[in-house]
Amino acid sequence: MSAVSTESSARPVAEVVPLGMANEVACAVAAAHLRALMRLPSRVTSQLPIPGQAYLKIRGQHNAAVLTDFLARNLSAGIVRVGVTEFDLCLPVFTHVFGEARMDGRVAVASLFRLRKGASGQPVPRELLYQRLAKVVCHETGHAMGLGHCHEAGCLMRFSGEVAELDAQEMWFCPACDRELGRRRAAYQSIIQVVS
Repeated sequence: MSAVSTESSARPVAEVVPLGMANEVACAVAAAHLRALMRLPSRVTSQLPIPGQAYLKIRGQHNAAVLTDFLARNLSAGIVRVGVTEFDLCLPVFTHVFGEARMDGRVAVASLFRLRKGASGQPVPRELLYQRLAKVVCHETGHAMGLGHCHEAGCLMRFSGEVAELDAQEMWFCPACDRELGRRRAAYQSIIQVVS
Protein backbone atom coordinates (compact mmCIF):
# COMPACT_ATOMS: atom_id res chain seq x y z
CA MET A 1 0.00 0.00 0.00
CA SER A 2 1.29 3.47 -0.85
CA ALA A 3 2.19 6.02 1.82
CA VAL A 4 0.34 8.70 -0.18
CA SER A 5 -2.49 10.23 1.81
CA THR A 6 -4.83 13.21 1.51
CA GLU A 7 -7.34 14.95 3.73
CA SER A 8 -10.88 14.40 2.37
CA SER A 9 -11.18 15.81 -1.14
CA ALA A 10 -9.22 19.02 -0.44
CA ARG A 11 -6.35 19.75 -2.80
CA PRO A 12 -3.06 19.38 -0.97
CA VAL A 13 -1.46 22.51 0.40
CA ALA A 14 1.57 20.64 1.76
CA GLU A 15 3.69 18.08 -0.06
CA VAL A 16 6.03 15.80 1.87
CA VAL A 17 8.81 14.69 -0.47
CA PRO A 18 11.00 11.67 0.36
CA LEU A 19 14.56 12.65 -0.61
CA GLY A 20 16.69 9.63 -1.41
CA MET A 21 15.76 6.46 0.47
CA ALA A 22 13.72 8.27 3.14
CA ASN A 23 11.67 6.13 5.50
CA GLU A 24 8.11 5.82 4.10
CA VAL A 25 6.53 5.62 7.56
CA ALA A 26 8.41 8.73 8.67
CA CYS A 27 7.11 10.62 5.62
CA ALA A 28 3.55 9.49 6.36
CA VAL A 29 3.96 10.61 9.99
CA ALA A 30 5.21 14.01 8.79
CA ALA A 31 2.18 14.42 6.49
CA ALA A 32 -0.20 13.35 9.27
CA HIS A 33 1.19 15.96 11.66
CA LEU A 34 0.97 18.69 9.03
CA ARG A 35 -2.72 17.82 8.74
CA ALA A 36 -3.38 17.48 12.48
CA LEU A 37 -1.26 20.28 13.95
CA MET A 38 -1.08 22.78 11.11
CA ARG A 39 -4.41 21.90 9.45
CA LEU A 40 -2.75 21.72 6.05
CA PRO A 41 -4.25 19.22 3.58
CA SER A 42 -1.16 17.16 2.75
CA ARG A 43 0.17 14.21 0.85
CA VAL A 44 3.37 12.24 0.42
CA THR A 45 4.74 12.52 -3.11
CA SER A 46 7.02 10.25 -5.11
CA GLN A 47 10.62 9.91 -3.99
CA LEU A 48 13.18 12.28 -5.49
CA PRO A 49 16.94 11.63 -5.70
CA ILE A 50 19.27 13.76 -3.59
CA PRO A 51 21.09 16.19 -5.92
CA GLY A 52 24.80 15.40 -6.00
CA GLN A 53 25.81 19.05 -5.57
CA ALA A 54 24.26 19.05 -2.07
CA TYR A 55 26.97 16.71 -0.72
CA LEU A 56 29.90 18.40 1.04
CA LYS A 57 32.65 15.79 0.92
CA ILE A 58 34.94 17.63 3.32
CA ARG A 59 32.21 17.54 5.99
CA GLY A 60 30.49 14.27 5.08
CA GLN A 61 27.16 16.09 5.20
CA HIS A 62 24.59 17.58 2.85
CA ASN A 63 24.06 21.32 2.50
CA ALA A 64 20.46 21.99 3.55
CA ALA A 65 20.33 25.23 1.55
CA VAL A 66 21.08 23.36 -1.68
CA LEU A 67 18.24 20.94 -0.87
CA THR A 68 15.73 23.76 -0.31
CA ASP A 69 16.80 25.27 -3.65
CA PHE A 70 16.20 21.86 -5.25
CA LEU A 71 12.75 21.56 -3.63
CA ALA A 72 11.77 25.04 -4.84
CA ARG A 73 11.95 23.98 -8.49
CA ASN A 74 8.58 23.81 -10.27
CA LEU A 75 6.70 24.66 -7.08
CA SER A 76 3.02 25.30 -7.79
CA ALA A 77 1.33 28.42 -6.43
CA GLY A 78 0.06 28.05 -2.87
CA ILE A 79 1.91 24.78 -2.21
CA VAL A 80 4.35 24.24 0.67
CA ARG A 81 6.92 21.52 -0.03
CA VAL A 82 8.84 19.70 2.74
CA GLY A 83 11.62 17.22 1.99
CA VAL A 84 12.44 14.41 4.42
CA THR A 85 15.86 12.76 4.26
CA GLU A 86 17.99 10.25 6.14
CA PHE A 87 21.19 12.24 5.47
CA ASP A 88 22.96 14.50 7.95
CA LEU A 89 22.37 18.18 7.16
CA CYS A 90 24.44 21.29 7.74
CA LEU A 91 24.74 24.88 6.64
CA PRO A 92 28.00 26.71 5.95
CA VAL A 93 27.70 28.52 9.31
CA PHE A 94 26.31 25.58 11.36
CA THR A 95 27.95 22.23 12.12
CA HIS A 96 24.54 20.56 11.82
CA VAL A 97 20.85 21.34 11.51
CA PHE A 98 17.78 19.18 12.09
CA GLY A 99 16.09 21.03 9.26
CA GLU A 100 16.11 24.19 7.21
CA ALA A 101 13.53 26.36 5.47
CA ARG A 102 13.36 29.34 3.18
CA MET A 103 11.63 31.96 5.29
CA ASP A 104 8.25 32.55 3.66
CA GLY A 105 9.60 30.68 0.63
CA ARG A 106 7.28 27.63 0.88
CA VAL A 107 10.09 25.03 0.98
CA ALA A 108 11.77 23.20 3.84
CA VAL A 109 13.78 20.07 4.55
CA ALA A 110 14.07 17.87 7.66
CA SER A 111 16.58 15.14 8.48
CA LEU A 112 16.13 11.97 10.53
CA PHE A 113 19.90 11.56 10.97
CA ARG A 114 20.45 13.27 14.33
CA LEU A 115 16.98 12.45 15.65
CA ARG A 116 17.71 8.73 15.87
CA LYS A 117 19.99 8.79 18.94
CA GLY A 118 19.71 9.71 22.60
CA ALA A 119 22.27 11.53 24.77
CA SER A 120 24.20 8.27 25.30
CA GLY A 121 24.41 7.63 21.56
CA GLN A 122 21.99 4.70 21.70
CA PRO A 123 19.08 4.51 19.24
CA VAL A 124 15.86 6.00 20.58
CA PRO A 125 12.48 4.22 20.42
CA ARG A 126 10.67 4.60 17.10
CA GLU A 127 7.86 6.57 18.76
CA LEU A 128 10.33 9.21 20.01
CA LEU A 129 12.05 9.35 16.61
CA TYR A 130 8.76 10.08 14.85
CA GLN A 131 7.75 12.59 17.52
CA ARG A 132 11.03 14.46 17.01
CA LEU A 133 10.58 14.40 13.24
CA ALA A 134 7.03 15.76 13.53
CA LYS A 135 8.30 18.67 15.62
CA VAL A 136 11.09 19.49 13.16
CA VAL A 137 8.77 19.24 10.14
CA CYS A 138 6.13 21.49 11.73
CA HIS A 139 8.77 24.00 12.89
CA GLU A 140 10.40 24.21 9.46
CA THR A 141 7.04 24.34 7.69
CA GLY A 142 6.14 27.25 9.96
CA HIS A 143 9.25 29.07 8.72
CA ALA A 144 8.42 28.16 5.12
CA MET A 145 5.06 29.85 5.65
CA GLY A 146 6.67 32.97 7.13
CA LEU A 147 6.62 32.35 10.89
CA GLY A 148 9.76 33.41 12.79
CA HIS A 149 11.22 31.94 15.96
CA CYS A 150 9.05 32.26 19.05
CA HIS A 151 10.16 32.91 22.64
CA GLU A 152 7.09 31.22 24.16
CA ALA A 153 8.13 28.16 26.20
CA GLY A 154 6.98 24.94 24.56
CA CYS A 155 5.87 26.49 21.25
CA LEU A 156 6.95 24.53 18.19
CA MET A 157 8.40 27.71 16.72
CA ARG A 158 10.95 28.01 19.52
CA PHE A 159 14.53 27.32 18.37
CA SER A 160 16.03 23.91 19.25
CA GLY A 161 19.69 23.27 18.51
CA GLU A 162 19.98 19.97 20.41
CA VAL A 163 17.70 16.97 20.74
CA ALA A 164 17.20 17.60 24.48
CA GLU A 165 15.71 21.00 23.62
CA LEU A 166 13.58 19.41 20.93
CA ASP A 167 12.31 16.77 23.37
CA ALA A 168 11.35 19.50 25.86
CA GLN A 169 9.06 21.19 23.34
CA GLU A 170 5.34 20.52 23.37
CA MET A 171 3.45 19.41 20.27
CA TRP A 172 1.62 22.73 19.91
CA PHE A 173 1.84 26.30 18.64
CA CYS A 174 1.38 29.18 21.06
CA PRO A 175 -1.78 31.28 20.47
CA ALA A 176 0.11 34.04 18.61
CA CYS A 177 1.87 31.61 16.26
CA ASP A 178 -1.34 29.64 15.74
CA ARG A 179 -3.23 32.81 14.72
CA GLU A 180 -0.51 33.80 12.26
CA LEU A 181 -0.39 30.26 10.90
CA GLY A 182 -4.17 30.34 10.36
CA ARG A 183 -3.93 33.61 8.46
CA ARG A 184 -1.18 32.29 6.16
CA ARG A 185 -2.90 28.93 5.66
CA ALA A 186 -6.09 30.69 4.54
CA ALA A 187 -4.09 32.78 2.06
CA TYR A 188 -2.49 29.66 0.53
CA GLN A 189 -5.84 27.89 0.24
CA SER A 190 -7.29 30.95 -1.52
CA ILE A 191 -4.42 30.94 -4.01
CA ILE A 192 -5.00 27.27 -4.78
CA GLN A 193 -8.71 27.86 -5.39
CA VAL A 194 -7.92 30.71 -7.81
CA VAL A 195 -5.37 28.73 -9.85
CA SER A 196 -7.35 25.46 -10.00
